[in-house]
Amino acid sequence: MIGLISATAAGAAARDRLAASWPDRTRVYDGPVADAVRRAFAECDQLVCFLATGAVVRLVAPLLSGKAADPGVVCVDEAGRFAVSLLGGHGGGANELAREVGELLGAEPVVTTATDAVGVPGLDTLGFPVEGNVAGVTRALLDGEPVSLHADLAWPLPPLPVTPGGTYAIRLTDRAVEHGEHEVVLRPPSLVVGVGASRGAPVDEVLGLVERVLREAGLSAKSVAELATVDAKAAEPGIIGAAERLGVPVVTYSAAELAAVEVPNPSDAPLAAVGTPSVAEAAALVRGGELLVPKRKSGRSDGQPAMATCAVVRRTARGRLAVVGLGPGARDLLTPRAKEELRRASVLVGLDQYVDQIRDLLRPGTRILESGLGAEEERARTAVAEARRGQAVALIGSGDAGVYAMASPALAEASDDIDVVGVPGVTAALAAGAILGAPLGHDHVSISLSDLHTPWEVIERRVRAAAEADIVVTFYNPRSRGRDWQLPKALAILAEHREPTTPVGVVRNASRPDESSLLTTLAGLDPAVVDMMTVVTVGNTATREIAGRMVTPRGYRWQEDPK
Repeated sequence: MIGLISATAAGAAARDRLAASWPDRTRVYDGPVADAVRRAFAECDQLVCFLATGAVVRLVAPLLSGKAADPGVVCVDEAGRFAVSLLGGHGGGANELAREVGELLGAEPVVTTATDAVGVPGLDTLGFPVEGNVAGVTRALLDGEPVSLHADLAWPLPPLPVTPGGTYAIRLTDRAVEHGEHEVVLRPPSLVVGVGASRGAPVDEVLGLVERVLREAGLSAKSVAELATVDAKAAEPGIIGAAERLGVPVVTYSAAELAAVEVPNPSDAPLAAVGTPSVAEAAALVRGGELLVPKRKSGRSDGQPAMATCAVVRRTARGRLAVVGLGPGARDLLTPRAKEELRRASVLVGLDQYVDQIRDLLRPGTRILESGLGAEEERARTAVAEARRGQAVALIGSGDAGVYAMASPALAEASDDIDVVGVPGVTAALAAGAILGAPLGHDHVSISLSDLHTPWEVIERRVRAAAEADIVVTFYNPRSRGRDWQLPKALAILAEHREPTTPVGVVRNASRPDESSLLTTLAGLDPAVVDMMTVVTVGNTATREIAGRMVTPRGYRWQEDPK
């Protein structure tokens, strides 16, 4: 919950805007400001104070208890110009909250946390348990000292400016190792513990078995991602209690799912009890991975039969491939989600000229794999291969990555062994349409005139279909030095079905500094003014030029021309 505190009418107005936008996330604290801050500090995870930073410093100073426990605090000035992350930038989430508040209120977020300021991810914000000298290693990263990364297993980390050698190190491991004086150990959630339990098995017996097995195998309990079992044991108190004390969820599978898993130690007992010859091993292995510890039974000091079993599997990290559309070129048309994915990726794959557009947005340590024109399939294969190695990858394309861009070849290469995220972008047809007016107000189609990958016979058939159906057409890749006849041919096909006065819009380098546009007609268009940086939009029989703009009516009866 986010507590909101204000002292003046101007602050209250901004406070109420925030409360109205986030009704389920916020709570307004009225009354004397000091009391309001004190109550909110004790009751909320975060605070937004519409007060001077000095005042908030004095009010919260007596309330501070420690970095791990204090809420995040953001200050917004009376004029609503700045949202300052004051306290709990990482642990309390104040840095991200300042950005959210700034976006909502139109304020400039002010973040002074060193790692955020220079674009280095905080080692304590990666979502893993972290041990060791976080401050010292972070300082070394910020100072540009050599910091090495030792990864015992592949994991999709964000970019880190690491180099071989040096005194400081980051180690990624699920092994129960001790950290050195100048070392940070990251614990990825790589271990799955399959658990079986008799009815009424005590929590201490289940938990004791899990902890003993991990300890004997030299594995860290902090890397356990989940306890897995058969769904017939979903409500077993011993399993639920052990998971709660480990701080992990219980994941269950049907007996049929587990029975289909090949295991080294099947047994008749669970088959008779719950319908599968294995619970612990099968539940740990059902989603794949390496069996590190086969089935083990708990020991009973009273000589009674064991009531719990467990097995441990290390799952291979799933790599992550984000296919990112950069928009038509203008920085303000690059979406916030695209920026976030660019900063998250440790590997960037893209056409060299597109990489240059966003190079300044990348975090230090991002590995860039760039190539020239005509290497689309190679880039797609490279991006997928990097993701399969467990990396966090961003594959970039202009406009929308799914429109004549990199999404299609990448997804044709990818299988279900990696996570794929699509990030939409403003495609050229939309950017050009906004410049021309509203040419896409009704049904429309985009057709690429490049016959490098598609036979011209197929392209021509599509152009004729659009012409006969009276659909607005936007031509991508309309003309190049080596392909100068396709556009005139396509326009001639459209002219068989549309008047010579049909509006045609030509936009070159939409949204970029050298943007240019032309509104002409089907008969008046000179193909020589068109190149590969241009999109051409041809209206349908209803499209009109109105006040110098290209407009296609939506087609509803109430918009029909009474004439």
